Amino acid sequence: MRKDVRILLVGEPKVGKTSLIMSLVSEEFPDEVPLRAEEITIPADVTPERVPTHIVDYSEAEQTDEQLYQEISKANVICIVYSVNNKKSIEKVTSHWIPLISDRTDKDSRVPLILVGNKSDLVEHSSMETILPIMNQYQDIETCVECSAKNLKNISELFYYAQKAVLHPTGPLYCPEEKELKPSCIKALTRIFKISDLDNDGVLNDNELNFFQRTCFNTPLAPQALEDVKNVVRRNMADGVRDDGLTLKGFLFLHTLFIQRGRHETTWTVLRRFGYDDDLELTQEYLFPLIKVPPDCTTELNHNAYLFLQSVFDKHDKDRDCALSPEEVKDLFNVFPYMPWGPDVNNTVCTNDEGWITYQGYLSQWTLTTYLDVQRSLEYLGYLGYSIICEQESQAAAITVTRNKRIDLQKKQTQRSVFRCNVLGARGSGKSGFLQAFLGRNLQRQMRIREDHKSYYAISTTYVYGQEKYLLLHEVMPDFDILSEPDLSCDVVCLVYDINDPRSFEYCAKVYKECFLDSKTPCVVVAAKSDLHEVRQQYSQSPLDFCRKHKLHPPQPFTCNTNEAPSKDLYTRLTTMAMHPHMAQADLKNSTFWLRASLGATVFAVLGFAMYRVLLKHR
Repeated sequence: MRKDVRILLVGEPKVGKTSLIMSLVSEEFPDEVPLRAEEITIPADVTPERVPTHIVDYSEAEQTDEQLYQEISKANVICIVYSVNNKKSIEKVTSHWIPLISDRTDKDSRVPLILVGNKSDLVEHSSMETILPIMNQYQDIETCVECSAKNLKNISELFYYAQKAVLHPTGPLYCPEEKELKPSCIKALTRIFKISDLDNDGVLNDNELNFFQRTCFNTPLAPQALEDVKNVVRRNMADGVRDDGLTLKGFLFLHTLFIQRGRHETTWTVLRRFGYDDDLELTQEYLFPLIKVPPDCTTELNHNAYLFLQSVFDKHDKDRDCALSPEEVKDLFNVFPYMPWGPDVNNTVCTNDEGWITYQGYLSQWTLTTYLDVQRSLEYLGYLGYSIICEQESQAAAITVTRNKRIDLQKKQTQRSVFRCNVLGARGSGKSGFLQAFLGRNLQRQMRIREDHKSYYAISTTYVYGQEKYLLLHEVMPDFDILSEPDLSCDVVCLVYDINDPRSFEYCAKVYKECFLDSKTPCVVVAAKSDLHEVRQQYSQSPLDFCRKHKLHPPQPFTCNTNEAPSKDLYTRLTTMAMHPHMAQADLKNSTFWLRASLGATVFAVLGFAMYRVLLKHR
């Protein structure tokens, strides 16, 4: 909501603009009225909306046209004052003032107008018959009020309506001609309904309505009040209530009713709580809360964020098969202005046999987004209503910023959960196959992946000493001359060569010597396509001799040409090296170290799957 409100009073001379301001301030009609009142500021604590309000007077006798134009451009709301006993001042409203204001304001930033009929104490009749056609003709006119500076009639109300026109404008919400909500308002309220429908059954039950009420207005509804609300909807809409819960149609009807009864501040309170601005767009402050990520630190989701994302998954996994069908994915992202996941996501994370993203794959994709682009992750969580549902100040509460990697090296331990492995190798060396094998896909399944759906990332979980960690594989383009800092910055490097291609290893050797020779980043050489015949590499040293010379592990044989899902042992080894870079040249050479790590991974993978199945029964 705005931090302050600027009200400008304009109109013909002698209609009582200055008297209205002075009567408001002194609470009595002034004996002597100056040509123009000085700008006054009403403090926030004495206004109904708790917002500082500046009231500005205009005098044709004291001010130039240029000064008037400047005041019009600065005003948040303009009160056009006329005298109810002066027909000429009423005619000037449409012949002069409204066209002048329209010419001097930006067409995109509508300034609400209030028609003020002053000196009602001098006449027996009302001017409303004359004014109502004007109100219907001009959409910018928010309301009309008749008042008397002399009798103090409706003076406080006038300035309250002016405040309200700025803070809670009707224009973006409602079309008076059609007597219905505007499309942008329906779209925003529909998103709010879907977020508040925690079990995704299409109705807001009493618990959900109470949570919504507490979230927006800091107070629950009494049981009788809940029934009264539903009864109002029942009387007016056949399908507004279902299974004793409020449907989307009923929810929209209630807000239409609020606006028609002049309580549009209720609807605005709801919209602003869910992140909307005056144009019914989600604000930048809501979508992108401030979060600082120092160099050499990474971003991860914390425990509460994973619990929230699990609840979102459960809400949309209607058939309880622990995977999201294309329809379920579409339903999940219905609260987004666009579809955030393309077909490449299905080749970035684990899927079931039908190619649908599994529960593990779903969490993995969120983990990947948070690691690579935390701003985008914040935006996505904002669309899902994280801060509202989890009752947090913003989505930033979902993010953990890890400590600097140098500290991890010094302390020889890490609290991080996500580790990045950059996969480098010549074209055709088997990098893509290596990524897809991590997701459990053998060569036969990989052959079905369309080229335009290919992903250069793969992420899934591994277990190291019983701890579940995410390993993020990134296939780096082999154009050696354009390797960038992100291509080289990672926790572990995987150099892949094709044992069946005599020119394949040379690229690995060149990359290692030029980029990683003096680096503290652990490196592993992978001898891919190990099911094929091994040929002699056209390089000055064999891969084994090269590894011995540079104190690297011997080339690790790997193939994805298997009947079942490829082995995950090598990925466990990569994660272990990423977690313990200080041991890369020491204990990591020891075969018993790998045995302990792999055994731990196997045991906990079995335990983890068993626990997962138990959880699924409860979900």
